[in-house]
Amino acid sequence: MTNNATRKVTLGVVIGSRAFFNGAPCKAARDEVLAHLERLGVGAEILPFEATVNGAVQSVEDAKLYAAHFAGKRGEIDGLVICLPNFGDEIAVSELVNRARLDVPILLQASNDEIDKVDVHSRRDAFCGKLSVANNFYQYGVPFTETTSHTCDVSSEEFGADLDRFARVCRTVRGLKNARIGAIGARTGPFQTMRFSEKLLQDSGLTVVTVDLSEMIAAAAAIADDDADLTAKLAAIKAYGTIPGHITEVQIAKQAKWSLAVNRWIAENECDASAIQCWRSLQDNFGCATCLTMSMMGEELMPSACEVDVMGAISMYALTLSAGTPSAILDWNNNYADEVDKCVCTHCGNYPKQFIGATPEVGELDVLGETIGRSKCFGAVKGKVQPGPMTFFRVSSDDRAGTLKAYTGQGEFTADPFPMDGGIAVTQVNRLRELMGFVTQNGFEHHVAMVRGHHAEIVAEAVTRYMRWPLYNHDAPAVPTLTWPAR
Repeated sequence: MTNNATRKVTLGVVIGSRAFFNGAPCKAARDEVLAHLERLGVGAEILPFEATVNGAVQSVEDAKLYAAHFAGKRGEIDGLVICLPNFGDEIAVSELVNRARLDVPILLQASNDEIDKVDVHSRRDAFCGKLSVANNFYQYGVPFTETTSHTCDVSSEEFGADLDRFARVCRTVRGLKNARIGAIGARTGPFQTMRFSEKLLQDSGLTVVTVDLSEMIAAAAAIADDDADLTAKLAAIKAYGTIPGHITEVQIAKQAKWSLAVNRWIAENECDASAIQCWRSLQDNFGCATCLTMSMMGEELMPSACEVDVMGAISMYALTLSAGTPSAILDWNNNYADEVDKCVCTHCGNYPKQFIGATPEVGELDVLGETIGRSKCFGAVKGKVQPGPMTFFRVSSDDRAGTLKAYTGQGEFTADPFPMDGGIAVTQVNRLRELMGFVTQNGFEHHVAMVRGHHAEIVAEAVTRYMRWPLYNHDAPAVPTLTWPAR
């Protein structure tokens, strides 16, 4: 099974040119973009330089040649980078994209003119050429990604950063399209907030794979004590964090068997992310928590959400793909004194340890343990999230509107103390009251996915431009638009 979060991104590279412009910059643009991609660890697909005049696409025949090559690599190419070192040929570029039918993200770049090199032999006119290619993309219904500046030098650090962001967008889109999300167990009865539409997800290419919790409990109970995989899982659990001395080997063994059963089911069903019925049937009928299981999968970039929050698992997966690091599911849970832009985000104990940023304690569920007995509740990963930048994201299925919808934004984890048990994240978000008003008035759940670092621009580009999900970006101005072109 391929993990899209760790799979190497490969981009098709196209150098567009118009025949009566100076073709010399085409070779330099080719060499410079390939050097950027090699530095970033991104694979590149491009025909040999000698395949076309100046190694560029400037005719329908060139377009057919490149389209055939890219079509043969359809399963490998995650996106296209189209560079216009001069005006470019709008028909050739559009025909290439239309014939290849890759349905992948596209980054469209146009090169700067130099003020002292605009004579008839040296001018580029890519500033204008980009508008012509973009107009054709609109006519064809082809979405594409902009560079930071309308024009830029291919060799520049700015374009290198654009390529890095674009590769992450491609990884996110590739992962979300055709994703398989495991739903282990039934939605916990009191939590109607976790309801969602499988049909709306399927319309976007995401499949939900379900299994009854009783089948998973039976699979865990059937694992032999001398199973070699169980021995490895026990060792991994004991190395994952600090386990209090009163926790028994029997408790640890139950947790290991449950984790192994879940891991095997995830692998057998080729799931990219999962959501699990975390309370309280598992505790009552098998005798352990599932937070540690989810934490350890998240650490391996296979996110898992509690309370069968399938939409939360998808939200986590999108952030993991965007950032390339573990994400977590949290509750927007508590105010922080009278600080208007701070709140406390919590969960019982399912955060991956990289997300926490410190060695966690692996103990028992606190709130549920007080109710049903702590001996049934081993497997909670406890720790306070360390300070630093963070990104939040939530996708929800809106059956009333017949669409998936999302919001994202950025903030900070702070070092402020908060004496609550479990996984704690004191969080600062500018204009928090405005955000909470949006969440409440638009029917979003109390769960939110978060990841360390600032990646909202990437996830927003992926889900709006290419997944076509409406999204509110808390940190970005509204983008002026008239209509979406028909695909």
